Amino acid sequence: MANLVDDIARQAREGSVASIIQILNDELAQVGVRARAVFAEGVLQLLCEAATSQLLEQSSLVDRVREILEGIEPRNIRRVNINSRLVREHQLLWLEEISRDPENQLLWSQEIKLRKQNLFKRLAAAHHERQAQGGKRALPRIAAPRSMQKPRHFQRGIVGGVSLTVLLLAAAAAIYKTLNSQVPNSTQASTQAVATATPSPATPAVKFSKESANSAVDSFAQAVRVAQQAATDGKTAQSREDWLVVATKWQQASDLMAAVPPNHPRYTTAVNRTALYRENSDRAQVEAQNK
Repeated sequence: MANLVDDIARQAREGSVASIIQILNDELAQVGVRARAVFAEGVLQLLCEAATSQLLEQSSLVDRVREILEGIEPRNIRRVNINSRLVREHQLLWLEEISRDPENQLLWSQEIKLRKQNLFKRLAAAHHERQAQGGKRALPRIAAPRSMQKPRHFQRGIVGGVSLTVLLLAAAAAIYKTLNSQVPNSTQASTQAVATATPSPATPAVKFSKESANSAVDSFAQAVRVAQQAATDGKTAQSREDWLVVATKWQQASDLMAAVPPNHPRYTTAVNRTALYRENSDRAQVEAQNK
C-alpha cells in the first residue's frame, strides 16, 4: 500500500490529472467533498461537490485545495479554477454544462495561482525522491593514507587530461560531419521546397482528421486502462481509503469516456461505458462510507 501511495504522489507531481484527483478526493473526503478535474487550455478545471452548501464554504475550501495542490506541486500546472456546486448525479459532461450556464450551475467559482516552492525545498524533494528510487545506499569510502594521496592526484590528472583530449577529438569529428552533411541536406531541402510549393488543398484537412482520431483513440484507450485498474483494485479493496481510490479511478474512467467525440467509431460503446463507470464509482463511494 505504501508503494502505491508513493507511486500516486510521484505521478501527481509529474502532472497526472488522475493521480491529482485521487489525492484530492482522499483529503477532501474527510470534510464530505468530492472532486473532479479536467486540464484544459493550461488551466486545471476543478469541480468540488457536496451534499450541502455549508460543506462548500468558499474561503476554507479554497485554502484547503490550495494547500493540497501546493504540497503536490504538479508539473506544468500553475492556474487552477475551483468550481463548486451541490451534488448532481448522472451529469457526465460537467465542464461543458458549467461553461454554458455558470450562474445556474455553480454556487461559486474562483481561479487561483499555485505558489512554487523555493529552490532549496525543490532540490531537497528531488534528492529524497532519487534516494527512494535508488534503493541501497552506497557504502562510505575509506580515506586513503596521506602517502598515497599525491600519486593518486597525479594519476587522476593524467586520466583527466586523456579524457579531455578524447572529448575534444570527438566534438571536432561531430562538427566536421555536420558541416559535410549540410550541403546535401540543403540541396534536398530545396528540391522538397519546389515539390511542395503548391500543396493540395486537402492536406490540412487530412492532418486535422488524423490528429483528432488519434486523440479520440487515446481517450478511449486510456479510459479502458483506468477502468481495468479500478476493477483490479476493487477485488482487493478493504479499507475506506482503498474504496476511495477505486471510486476515483472509476470516475476518471467515466470522464475519459465522456470525452470521446461523436465521430469516433466506438462512440456508442463510450456512451454506455460512461454511465456504467459512473455507477461503479457511486457504488465504490457507498462502500467507502460503510467502512
